[in-house]
Amino acid sequence: MELTAAFFYLFAILMIASATTVIVAKNPVHAVLFLIVTFFNAAGLFVLLGAEFIAMLLVIVYVGAVAVLFLFVVMMLDVDFAELKAGFIRNAPVGLLVGGVVLAELVALFVAKGFGLGMAKVTAAAIPQDISNTEALGRLIYTRYVYFFEAAGLVLLVAMIGAIVLTLKHKPNVRRQSISAQVNRHPATAMAVVKVKSGEAIVPDAVTKREAAE
Repeated sequence: MELTAAFFYLFAILMIASATTVIVAKNPVHAVLFLIVTFFNAAGLFVLLGAEFIAMLLVIVYVGAVAVLFLFVVMMLDVDFAELKAGFIRNAPVGLLVGGVVLAELVALFVAKGFGLGMAKVTAAAIPQDISNTEALGRLIYTRYVYFFEAAGLVLLVAMIGAIVLTLKHKPNVRRQSISAQVNRHPATAMAVVKVKSGEAIVPDAVTKREAAE
C-alpha cells in the first residue's frame, strides 16, 4: 500500500508539473514534449486505479498519434508565434477575470460545503471476476451508454467537418477537377480535327478557346 501511494504521488506531482510547463513554456515544441510527459504520467495513474485499458489508450492514441501530430504540425508549419503571443497578452485581462470568477466560486463552494461537499458515499457495483477490465468497459459503453457514445461520435464528426470548412481556402488560378464537366464531355468538345499544311506549324487556337469556355 505504501509503494502504491508513493507511485501515486510521484505520477501526480510529475503530471501537474509537466501540465504547468505546457502552459508556461515559451517554445511550442517543448510544450508538446511536456504534453507527452503529462499523458504518460496520467496513464500511470490509470494503471494504479486498475484501468489498464484507458492507460493503454492514452499511450497509443494520445501519445502515439495526437501529441506526435501536434509536434509535426508545430515543427513544419510556419506559425507566427509573435502574433499569437501578442493576442494572448491582449486577451489576458479577460482570461484573468474569468479565471478569478471561477476560482472565487470554487473557494465559496468549498467553504460553504466543506471538502466532502455533502455527498453520500457511493457503493460500487460488484465486478464479475470472470471478465477482464476491457470487456467490462466495452459492455458498459456499447450497452448502457451506447447513445452517449454515438452522440460523442457525431459531435466529433461535426467538429471535423467544421474545421475543414473553416480552414479550406481555394487558391485562385488553380485548375481543379470537375466531375460534371468530365461526364458531360462529347466528341465535339473533347477533340478537334486540324488540317495542317505541309511545312506549317499547329497553332493551338481552337484548343485555347475551348479551355477558356470550360
